[in-house]
Amino acid sequence: MPFSFDLQHEDNKTAARLGVIHTPHGEIPTPAFAPVGTQATVKTLAPRDLHDLGATLILANAYHLYLRPGAELIAEVGGLHRFMGWDRPLLTDSGGFQVFSLNSLRKVTDEGVVFRSHADGSEHLFTPEKVLQIQELLGADIIMCFDECATPMDYEYNKSAMERTHRWAERCKSAHTRPDQALFGIVQGGVFPDLRRQSAEFITSLDFPGVAIGGLSVGETKQDMYRVLEELNPHLPRCKPRYLMGVGAPEDLLEGVARGVDLFDCVLPTRLARNGAAFSRQCRLNLRNAAHARDPRPIEEGCACYACKHFSRAYLRHLVMSDEILGIHLATIHNIHFLLQLMRDIRTAIAEGEFASFKEEFLATYPIIDDEVRAQSRASRGSRKESHRRDAEATEKRNEPQRREGRKGE
Repeated sequence: MPFSFDLQHEDNKTAARLGVIHTPHGEIPTPAFAPVGTQATVKTLAPRDLHDLGATLILANAYHLYLRPGAELIAEVGGLHRFMGWDRPLLTDSGGFQVFSLNSLRKVTDEGVVFRSHADGSEHLFTPEKVLQIQELLGADIIMCFDECATPMDYEYNKSAMERTHRWAERCKSAHTRPDQALFGIVQGGVFPDLRRQSAEFITSLDFPGVAIGGLSVGETKQDMYRVLEELNPHLPRCKPRYLMGVGAPEDLLEGVARGVDLFDCVLPTRLARNGAAFSRQCRLNLRNAAHARDPRPIEEGCACYACKHFSRAYLRHLVMSDEILGIHLATIHNIHFLLQLMRDIRTAIAEGEFASFKEEFLATYPIIDDEVRAQSRASRGSRKESHRRDAEATEKRNEPQRREGRKGE
């Protein structure tokens, strides 16, 4: 079979699992973290860099690639692997979260979602069938059902979104035609135990080869997220991979693994790097800080990444303060390495029966970003969404005279 999952070991103190996902483009040892290459590129990194870092899976975004350059164009040049020069496994998400984030620029019905592009204001319709067609043209190894992501604390909204997600999952499964691609169903339900249980049971009944957990890290507290994962664990199929979407802070990877999660993805390591920040076991390093101006140390002592083996904090600060692209590139290399090495250490700890103590020791000294900081981050993301909305509305206004002329000529 082109896709399978071998569950190799289960921790006897936590719900942590050790396994291997087999795909047409190679194996993914789990638990695993996937760097995000939204537009067919992990920002500032070449596929060669990702090979050197040991990445086994990259996520790309169906929504963004559909808008530009287009799924048909990518299919014409040999599919997404060839297009981006990546010969290892790929995962594409359905665009459900991106459409959800458009707020006033989209309208959701049972048929699908009508939305306006944040890029040029053009109107589009995503249905479950359309989303499957896009992902099949792209050709990733793992693809996602179309789902509706709701704000996590609204019960009635989550119930409605969950039920629609279930109907769309059935339509996605019916529309799926490529046996070389593994289609995952998505569990929704916000922070509500009864909805999450219902969703897990329904998605499981459709017998997808893997199950994704959506609708988390979108506004709830960390403790709410951990509680949801804890409650979901017994209701998910034991011998199929579980994928927690959009989560990548080191503490969340550890807590997710402890609750039975096998796959993670997140833009956090690349986004932090673009803002001059770097992971460390002792602190989250702000490379813009004047304290690093004469610091000869690497980002982290003992780190084996290219940035830490060759460059000082002083040099990295100089690059960041000078807006040199190399600074972002080196910080990204370090941040991706940090998370991939963490996952390697986690797999070793599970295999040796030491995961619980490894997790406790790591979190005892790691600086966790608290919920207040996360709320500020969400507010920042909200500002960016509002900026996207304004850009799209401005583009729509500029393009309307041309569209009127085009309609006259039709």
